[in-house]
Amino acid sequence: MDTSTALSDDAELSILENIYSSQKRSRGLTQRDLAESAGLSLGMTNALLKRFSDKGWVLLKRLNARNIQYALTPDGVNEIAHRTYRYFRRTARAAGLYRDMIEAFVMAKKHEGATRLVLAGVSDIDFLIEYACERHGLLFVKTVDPAKAERLGSDPGTVVIHAEGESLKESGEMNAKAGGFPDESLSRVLVGVGPAASHPGSSPAVLVPQSLSPLPGLPPGTELSDTRQRGVQ
Repeated sequence: MDTSTALSDDAELSILENIYSSQKRSRGLTQRDLAESAGLSLGMTNALLKRFSDKGWVLLKRLNARNIQYALTPDGVNEIAHRTYRYFRRTARAAGLYRDMIEAFVMAKKHEGATRLVLAGVSDIDFLIEYACERHGLLFVKTVDPAKAERLGSDPGTVVIHAEGESLKESGEMNAKAGGFPDESLSRVLVGVGPAASHPGSSPAVLVPQSLSPLPGLPPGTELSDTRQRGVQ
């Protein structure tokens, strides 16, 4: 399954789950609510709801000229169960791919003198980061408060990883000027690239051939720390 298909499946599952949750809470949902929760446009959400209705997963009942009530059918509930199973299978495969990358990153940061790692934002694989930190003796902190992450990141021994990867330039430069580690993007950590190699005292970057690429489709010449080449014990 390619990335675009996986993202589409996740968005569709989000819509079905939100309709199911609204039924349990007896709270109505608008198409805008469903679109925002799934990260889709109103037009795409409308098209998906019509497709769900055609497949017999969702009942659409017009309440008035502007409002439509959405209800999940028994077939719709079964579809959620099947999609959730596929999601966990996909997540398990991804966890296996990402585990070594995260552990190599944590090992490299510890070698460079880091004592604490802060995850800023929400990630489905935060448990992999926490496990790697515990295994290699780094304090792990996660927060959804950008101000707290910035405050913790000002400590020279703290590495901040942003789950969403936005607004890294300013905060990364600030931490580097203060003698600390530049901020990292989780998406770049997971493919073995990022500003880590430019940090004073960091391990030299190496070029990894296609046969050693950590993720399918990663182009030859991707930079990784030398810990990835040695492997994680």
